[in-house]
Amino acid sequence: MVKLLASYNDKVAATVLEKAPHNAKYISPIIQKEILHVIASKVRRKIREDIGDSKFCILVDEARDESKREQMALVLRFVDKMGFLQERFFDIVSVENTCSSTLKKELSNIFSHHALNVENLRGQGYDGASNMRGEWNGLQALFLKDCPYAYYVHCFAHRLQLALVAASREVILVHQFFSKLDLIVNIVGASCKRNGELITAQQAEISRLISIDELGTSSGANQIGNLQRAGNTRWGSHFSSVCSLIKMFSATGTVLQNIVTDGANYSQRGDADSAYTTMTSFQFIFILLLMKEIMGVTDVLCQALQQRSQDILNAMHLVSTTKHLLQKLRDSGWDTFLRDVNSFCESNEVEMPDMNSAYKVGRGKSIHQPRDTNITIEHHFHFDIFLNTIDTQLKELNCRFNEQTLELLTLSSALDPSDSYKSFKVDDICTLVDKYYPADFTEQERMLLKFQLNHYHLDMTKHEDLCHLSTLTALCEGLTSTKKASVYFLVDRLIRLILLLPVSTATTERAFSVMKLTKTRLRNKMNDEFLGDCMLLHTEREIADTFSTDSIIDEFYSLKHRKAQL
Repeated sequence: MVKLLASYNDKVAATVLEKAPHNAKYISPIIQKEILHVIASKVRRKIREDIGDSKFCILVDEARDESKREQMALVLRFVDKMGFLQERFFDIVSVENTCSSTLKKELSNIFSHHALNVENLRGQGYDGASNMRGEWNGLQALFLKDCPYAYYVHCFAHRLQLALVAASREVILVHQFFSKLDLIVNIVGASCKRNGELITAQQAEISRLISIDELGTSSGANQIGNLQRAGNTRWGSHFSSVCSLIKMFSATGTVLQNIVTDGANYSQRGDADSAYTTMTSFQFIFILLLMKEIMGVTDVLCQALQQRSQDILNAMHLVSTTKHLLQKLRDSGWDTFLRDVNSFCESNEVEMPDMNSAYKVGRGKSIHQPRDTNITIEHHFHFDIFLNTIDTQLKELNCRFNEQTLELLTLSSALDPSDSYKSFKVDDICTLVDKYYPADFTEQERMLLKFQLNHYHLDMTKHEDLCHLSTLTALCEGLTSTKKASVYFLVDRLIRLILLLPVSTATTERAFSVMKLTKTRLRNKMNDEFLGDCMLLHTEREIADTFSTDSIIDEFYSLKHRKAQL
């Protein structure tokens, strides 16, 4: 790296490596780690300065690294002086175990080292594990003893994941569908040869569709792809897997037929034949397209919850629209959906059953079979699969995202600026302050707040820059940029407190992704400080880029006496 820099800069080339003093080249691993630690320390100090004396929230998660050590990542969520909501990766710590008392001790040490007052803690965001969310001995309960206003919010992204996975397991036919989907993907993607056959089959299918004018041509269109494998921990990967099979349905069938004919042994031929028979059944195609419709609705919410610095009221709105669209699909989407299924079957030459004929239960007794045997095939697919699948998802979403049970969020919605402050309610906002944030407002300020809110509402609805805002985050930024934050300082303070409520732990998940890139199988002996510094500079590199080289050199030189002046 030094040689590369020297080749581009003559001044650097004149002072490094062979041109440097032999007793002060500063290229040893120890020195390099010291320089890295200097930059990382400056980043942490900058984050700490941005927080200042304001309130903050913590996002915590743990994972095992390459050397099989438990690592705990800490992310700080706060609103800066300019009114922007920030989520900053702060540190990663190796822990002996994941019990709540150990995690609490390590977090307290970090707070103490960086002068973060636990009394300023106003939110906790975890993934929902028992050691985190336990009401009596969980990490959130331990911090609530120190600060009763550090409210815990279950990660919305994990809630959605739990809701949808649970829904798939409730409907046995859907659960079986995903098992069969995994089998098809594994068979087709088992070797480079089969992937090559899949690509060839796709090219032939695209050429055929273009020749009969069923497929258009343009730059970037008709891309060749591979079947996507569904992951166990990310529902978004299931959506990608379903969409990829729909796009490559014909090509996948061709590959499976080739394996049935030319497979190396009876096992390959038998598995491929079973997979092809399953894939070309009406029931499989029906559930395939149904899951595409359902997950297409929920994928927007999934992606939004993975965004950085999402505000909690906006997340609640996304949940509401998701439930509304699912309900609409349930109530009035059957006829359109069935036409789409019929069209897909016709285009892929799959035999369609007579929907008006009697449904045959088959041999044996199964809990997923209808109790009433005097039903039609359409009734079975409509009620036992279509409605049942959507109902289980709606049930889970209603259970895990119930606005009525989350009183704090319900009262907070009174501050929502969407629809020209349609939800604005002075009494709810005052109740919110009295019940959940009494330590952040004096008695006199709580009395003044009601009068300030009346002025605030009239002003906001008439202000040309603030009357059409849609999120609480945008409102906070707008109040600061228009200097209204100093006029309605109590309202601004309350909005900042609400924004601290965490939506998801996506930032900590990203930190673990960086950890896997940093601490690899070939670098599994990294110590914790070096790992934390590398992760911090990668994750918060936009802060590190603001530091001048001279400031880094000066701080490095001030650590201890050096043999040569830098």
